[in-house]
Amino acid sequence: MTDMELVKEIVRVLDKKKARDIKAIEITEHSIVADYFIICSGTSNTHVKSLADEVEYELKEQGVAPYHIEGKATGWILLDYNSVLVHVFTGETRDYYNLERLWQDARAIDLSDVVTED
Repeated sequence: MTDMELVKEIVRVLDKKKARDIKAIEITEHSIVADYFIICSGTSNTHVKSLADEVEYELKEQGVAPYHIEGKATGWILLDYNSVLVHVFTGETRDYYNLERLWQDARAIDLSDVVTED
């Protein structure tokens, strides 16, 4: 699976589980940490955990396991798939950390072929 296929698959899973305001950005030219960030929100801590669990489960079914997971008991769960980092936030925590502002120079990925939400 290519990095972009991984991004699209993760976004598809998040969208299916009703994640809010899903964004994907390419940070290749701005960081050595990863090539892509996926950022989304859940409606509660329970929803955030459910979103992260579903991504982990569905990707493991396809033979792709996360390198690392952080924050399972917080309002911000990070799933590390090496070149793709998935940030699942509660709305309040997302507003506080505002990763979109921190990475505003990064290129936004068009998700219109994957996301069904507004």
